[in-house]
Amino acid sequence: MGPGGSYDLAVIGGGINGCGIARDAQGRGLRVFLAEMADLAAATSSASTKLIHGGLRYLEFYEFRLVREALAEREVLLASAPHIIWPLRFVLPYHDGLRPWPVIRLGLFFYDHLGGRRILPPTRSVDLASDAVGKGLKRTYRRAFEYSDCWVEDARLVALNARDAADRGADIHTRTQCVAARRDGARWRVTLENRRDGSRFEITARALVNAAGPWVSEVLTGVAGLNAPARDRLVKGSHIVVDRLFDHDRAYIFQNADGRICFAIPYEQDFTLIGTTDEEFDGDPATVAISESETDYLLGAVSEYLEKPVTRSDIRWSYAGVRPLYDDGASKAQETTRDYVLTLDGEDGAAPLLSVFGGKITTYRRLAEHALEKLAETFPQMRRSWTRTATLPGGDIPVTAFDEWAEKVADRYPFLDRGVVHRLCRAYGTRVDALLAGARSAADIGRDFGGGLSEREIAYLKANEWAETAEDILWRRSKLGLHLDAGQREAVDSYMRSAVPQQAARAG
Repeated sequence: MGPGGSYDLAVIGGGINGCGIARDAQGRGLRVFLAEMADLAAATSSASTKLIHGGLRYLEFYEFRLVREALAEREVLLASAPHIIWPLRFVLPYHDGLRPWPVIRLGLFFYDHLGGRRILPPTRSVDLASDAVGKGLKRTYRRAFEYSDCWVEDARLVALNARDAADRGADIHTRTQCVAARRDGARWRVTLENRRDGSRFEITARALVNAAGPWVSEVLTGVAGLNAPARDRLVKGSHIVVDRLFDHDRAYIFQNADGRICFAIPYEQDFTLIGTTDEEFDGDPATVAISESETDYLLGAVSEYLEKPVTRSDIRWSYAGVRPLYDDGASKAQETTRDYVLTLDGEDGAAPLLSVFGGKITTYRRLAEHALEKLAETFPQMRRSWTRTATLPGGDIPVTAFDEWAEKVADRYPFLDRGVVHRLCRAYGTRVDALLAGARSAADIGRDFGGGLSEREIAYLKANEWAETAEDILWRRSKLGLHLDAGQREAVDSYMRSAVPQQAARAG
C-alpha cells in the first residue's frame, strides 16, 4: 500500500526498536507503516558496542530482570540470525584494588545461570602467564575470568528486521519524516514529508508507535502535540577503532578506576574496537561526535592494561551515538537504567500512542512483544507472538555450522575470492545465492570497487535493503569503509550519486 493509505499501526523510527515492532506487528496480521527520517539504523542503532550481551555490570545496579531477560535472549537471537550474530568469548583480567575476585566470580556465576544458557560455553578461570590471552597485557595482571556473550552486526540486524517486515507486507519508508500527527476520532492522521523532494502525503492509523530514539520526546510534544513531561535522559557513548591489538579471537573487558568498564573487541579482521563512554548529552543527536576527552579516556582505559600503550596515531575511525535512556533519577549517567519503559497515551477510546524509552539491542525482540501486549486492547484480532522461533532473512543456517556452510557456498562460486564469499555469507546468509544468482564469472557481478564490493551487491542493497548513498553501504550495511581507501570510497559515492535511488524498495 502506498502513500495515503489506511493502516493499523504507524511506527515512527527506523532503528532497532521501530523495525522490531514493525516486524512483529506485521507478522501478527496488522497492517504496518514505518517512517524513518534518514536511513535505517542511521543513529543510535548503528553506534552500539555491537554486542548481544546480558550486561554483566548491570548486576551491580541490581537490574536482575533486565539481565535475566537479556541473557535468555542471547541464544534466541543467535538462532534467529547466525550469519550476523555469533558467540564471542570475553576475558576479564583481575585488577587488584578494584572489584574483589570473589565478587567477580559470584557475578559470573549468576551470569552463567540466570538466563538458561544452552549453546554458549560457561565461564572459566584463566592463567594469564600461560594462556595466549595474556600476551600483550602488563605482567601485573596474572589471572582472569573468561565468559561468553555474542557479537552482532548491529545495523544489519535493523535492516533484516525491516526486510522481514516488508516481506510480510509492511510499508517501510526511509528518508520520510513524520512532521505532524493528530487524533481524528479513533484514528491518527499522520502527515509525512519525503526528504528527497519535500513532497508531503498523509496516512491514517489506529495506533501510533513513537520509537524515535533520541527524538522520542520531540515526537511526543512537537509532532503529536501532547503536553508530556520529558522522560528521556540522553547519554552519549563513543567508540574508537584502532589497528589490531591482538592475534587471537577473544575480546577483553577491562575494569576502570571510575567503576566503569571498557571493551577491546576484535573488529573487521584487521582492527580492534574500543568503547564505550557515558556522558550526558544535550545537543542535536544528528550531529553527535566523539570528544577529545572521550578519546583520551578510551586510550587511557585500555593502555592501563597493555604493555604497549594505544595512541592517537593508532586510531583509524571513531563513532558516537546517543542513547535515549529512561530518566530514573540516577545521579550519574553510567547508573541510569538500561531497561526499557513503554508508556501508553490514550484513554476512553482515543487512538493510542505508545512511546519507547530506553532499551538495548539485546532485548529489542522482547521489547516488541511487550509493546504489542500493551496494544492488545486496540487490536483484539492480533495473532499471538511468533518471533521467538522465527529466523531473520538469510538466517536459516545451523547455529553451530556456519563455517562449514560458508565453505560449501564458496565452492559454488570458485571465480570469486573465498574471503569475499565468506564476507557475503556473513552479511546475507542464505540470501547470498539471490545476490549472486546467475553469476558464472567475476565479470557477471560487475565492477569491483574494493573489498569485493561489486555493482551486483550495490544493486542488491538498493533493491532489497533501502540503501541510497555510499554512507548507507560503506558504514551501515557493511563496514567496508574501513577497508577501502579514500579514492575507492569516492568512487562508490560517485557511482551511487549517478544512479537513481529506489524508494521503499521490495525484495525481488
